[in-house]
Amino acid sequence: MTTATDTPEPDWYIYRGAGEPHDGIGRLPAPPPWRDFDGEPGATVVPPLGTESTRRLGGRSGRGIAWRPEQLELINAALYLRRPLLVTGDPGSGKSTLAHAIAHELGLGRVLQWPIVSRTTLRDGLYTYDAIARLQDTQMAKVRDASQAWEENDDQPTEDIGDYLRLGPLGTALLPYGRPRVLLVDELDKSDIDLPNDLLNALEEGEFRIAELQRIAGRQADVEVLTDDDERAVVRGGRVRCKAFPIVVMTSNGERDFPAPLLRRCLHLDLPSPRDDAWGRSRLDTMVTAHFGEEGAEVAARNGELIRTFLDSAPGSLRAADQLLNAIYLTQEAVRDREPDRQRLAELLMRPLDHGERGGGPL
Repeated sequence: MTTATDTPEPDWYIYRGAGEPHDGIGRLPAPPPWRDFDGEPGATVVPPLGTESTRRLGGRSGRGIAWRPEQLELINAALYLRRPLLVTGDPGSGKSTLAHAIAHELGLGRVLQWPIVSRTTLRDGLYTYDAIARLQDTQMAKVRDASQAWEENDDQPTEDIGDYLRLGPLGTALLPYGRPRVLLVDELDKSDIDLPNDLLNALEEGEFRIAELQRIAGRQADVEVLTDDDERAVVRGGRVRCKAFPIVVMTSNGERDFPAPLLRRCLHLDLPSPRDDAWGRSRLDTMVTAHFGEEGAEVAARNGELIRTFLDSAPGSLRAADQLLNAIYLTQEAVRDREPDRQRLAELLMRPLDHGERGGGPL
């Protein structure tokens, strides 16, 4: 296991943070009675891990993330309790990467990603219904068969209504999979003020309803709809209810406070930016090795020097780990043999993100 300490791994851990895939999710005990869900029928096969996860994890297996013991405890507690994780921290501290690391290590397939902006609503995450396309197709059918009688009625069922319904990332995560899907709700603090409260019912009840299908449920109980994976899944009676509650990772850059009802339904994990200590150095070294590999002592020494520069310069300034990766790549590929240029470019790329706010002038 890749951590900054040599303490043994507790045997109750499901997610170990070591980066090696394993079947630990099968050891997860039954959920607490208040988090036990009974959705059916079973959903479709989960797609394999996506290219986004491979990119974020560096494209190499066996490379874990350096976690503090208390961080691993919170992550595993969320798995046991079937509760969402609210992950806070500075930009570049690894909040989003956590969701991809969990999916990779536990073999849970493609991460469902829901990026949040100020205009995002709960409906965007659950499903979309293209009523206009359905109306256009209906009108074209009338033209093709002008002799067919047609009653103008919005509730009239059609065999292909599922072609116009597409589940969003949250809606897909709540399908009744036998194993939990991983859902990344990215930058929740960017949302409209109402979205965190709107999420409460879906996260607490593990289900939602599709009004367009409920209107025809008596005549067409099972409808196939499109999912966020571009697959098809059966929705029965217009109701989607999970079986295995998804592993929900909600990230926040700390730009706003969240309502107490949401906070009490989540476990809060804070990921501070790496500092100049054993854990910070281990975390950055692991991340750099995962992305660039171990290409000889000289390259490793140069990377180590840039890591020290990243950690030592301007304590308290806001920096993102992406800046360090950019500096390493550029100095290795462009000016690896010109030391003055390497140092100057590295310092340029690793300037504090809050440089202007601290009186150092604009970037």
